[in-house]
Amino acid sequence: MRLARSVTGLVLAASSALALAAFGMGVSAQEAAAPSALSESVAAVVNDDIISTYDLMQRMRLLMVTSGIQPTEENLPQLQREALRSLVDERLQLQELRVVEKEQKIEIVATPADIDEEIAEIAKGNNMTGPQLVASLAAQGVGAETLRAQLRSEISWQRWIQGRYGSRLRVGQDQVKATRERLELAASKPQYQIGEILIDAARVGGMEQAMQGANQLVEQLQKGAPFPAVARQFSASPTAAAGGDAGWISAGEMPAEVDATLERLRPGQLSGPIPVKDGVYIVYLREKRTGAAATLISLKQAAVALSGDATAAQLEAARVKLEGLRPRVTGCDNIETAAAGMDGVLAGDLGEAEIQDLAPAFREAAESLQPGQLSAPIRTAAGLHLVAVCGKRQSGAAIPTAQQIENRLYGQQLAMISKRYLRDLRNSATIETR
Repeated sequence: MRLARSVTGLVLAASSALALAAFGMGVSAQEAAAPSALSESVAAVVNDDIISTYDLMQRMRLLMVTSGIQPTEENLPQLQREALRSLVDERLQLQELRVVEKEQKIEIVATPADIDEEIAEIAKGNNMTGPQLVASLAAQGVGAETLRAQLRSEISWQRWIQGRYGSRLRVGQDQVKATRERLELAASKPQYQIGEILIDAARVGGMEQAMQGANQLVEQLQKGAPFPAVARQFSASPTAAAGGDAGWISAGEMPAEVDATLERLRPGQLSGPIPVKDGVYIVYLREKRTGAAATLISLKQAAVALSGDATAAQLEAARVKLEGLRPRVTGCDNIETAAAGMDGVLAGDLGEAEIQDLAPAFREAAESLQPGQLSAPIRTAAGLHLVAVCGKRQSGAAIPTAQQIENRLYGQQLAMISKRYLRDLRNSATIETR
């Protein structure tokens, strides 16, 4: 679990949160409102390291505050499971790092100064100071040490994975080349800018639990919980650290079930739970665009209105008038000014469109002209037109550079190593929950 980088503006009634958290832990709301009065018991034991019920309740509060999720009787079990899983993982990570420190006589675990620096950075992103951020959380029932414990584990684990494996990883040029070729092929397909949340079925206890959790998250998102904050806290995807931001993707990059959903969504829409092989996705479609093969062109025109049954003499008069205008037009910048002094000639901006969507006569001119060039008079059912090409561009995004692709592949490999390392620690650990 990662601390959401957006704290201010989250709507959470502290009394409701504490009362419901107390409900989940089997204590009274009065006791929950005064944490110091709680009699701690054992929530879990991780290799003889105890996680207390107080630790668990505090983590649940942090989870609710930083994700913006409103606690209900229905979602409390999910919040409790997520909080406990996070605490177990952090205990395993710190236990491993303490062993490494002792064996290799090096310092890995984050110092208080490291944690203070990270708190200050988070606070800066919320237009606050570090002490103000801590005070804001404290006002909602979250103790400073709960925040510091989460950051201690996060900073330390990232430092260890980067230090141990970062220099050993090699991204071959053949990988970069193959990725670039795949991106170039995909550039002609529809592209989607999305946020994603992945509920890992194996991590939450099976597909039934994953679907149940996803349904509850969708409900909270529809009520206004910030998508990035929820993604940071609940998503098992590597994009969780970036608030679920997957950037622009092409059709075929996501599981087929997700692709099918994206085709139906409109920008600004949130999907329902999407079951896939190993879990459940929730996606938010920020923007959609056609593939890079589509050429967009912006046009301006000067025209003389003529009916479809105009006489040859009327047509010739219009042609002479537009031919007289042509030498005075230097491009899109002055076509409207040049036409303004000519009786019966109207000029205006036609906007931007895909070439393939233009009327046949306009399309032929648009394909043959370069930006700044002016067409010969074009006859349509509406009149006679001069068309100026103001710009041409491809609608898709630029292909990433080789360095950008290499950095992306490197990050993916490092994230996979971290995931496998933690999985092995879980498998070899003695974990007892109560």
